[in-house]
Amino acid sequence: MSDPILFIPGLLCTEALFAPQIAAFADRPIMVANHREHDSIEAIAADILEKAPERFSLVGLSMGGYIAMEIMREAPERVGKLALLDTNARPDTAEQTERRTFLIDLTRKKGFSKVPHLLYPGFVHESREDDAALKQVVVEMARETGPDAFIRQQTALINRIDARPRLGEITCPTLVLVGDGDRLTPPEIAEEIQQNIPGSELVTIEGSGHLSTLEEPQKVTFTLMKFLNRA
Repeated sequence: MSDPILFIPGLLCTEALFAPQIAAFADRPIMVANHREHDSIEAIAADILEKAPERFSLVGLSMGGYIAMEIMREAPERVGKLALLDTNARPDTAEQTERRTFLIDLTRKKGFSKVPHLLYPGFVHESREDDAALKQVVVEMARETGPDAFIRQQTALINRIDARPRLGEITCPTLVLVGDGDRLTPPEIAEEIQQNIPGSELVTIEGSGHLSTLEEPQKVTFTLMKFLNRA
């Protein structure tokens, strides 16, 4: 029997981020992690592990990838397969931290309503900046997440560690996937992760930005099915 699949969404994202993939894996137990309650990657990972099945396949996108790498540090024996989508093993840069701090201050002082609209262009391929339907999904996920959880998530991202030194310890089958037009975690960042995880494979999704599961759902679902269903 195949392991259950544990999906971990990205910043300001909910289970809707993986809706096409969840539908495709309807024959397998699915869990979507809650990453909204804590303000450190370590605490989020520990909370997820407490609620997760004893053994599972792990799929994380963006912030979900950071959390997935922490789970691999804390409990590698529980993960049968690992998929890291549009993510980054590096710590926050000074520029990224400054941007996150600005958004936290904006949320606290002027409210949260503008934040999803400010973030959206960076989330998607340049060809989808005017995609009203996709933007609506992104804004709705952000509203469901809410300002308090957004601040906790940004705080966790600011303080995350450099995951690169431990990537070489990952021994389970690993897929690294990235959109060719991902502007937040571009292909060279994915290549760095793949090169540091022994035996891992890299797949680049053409025509996609950072939210590859929603932008090119058929391509991503096909890739995940081929990977997760492999004996």
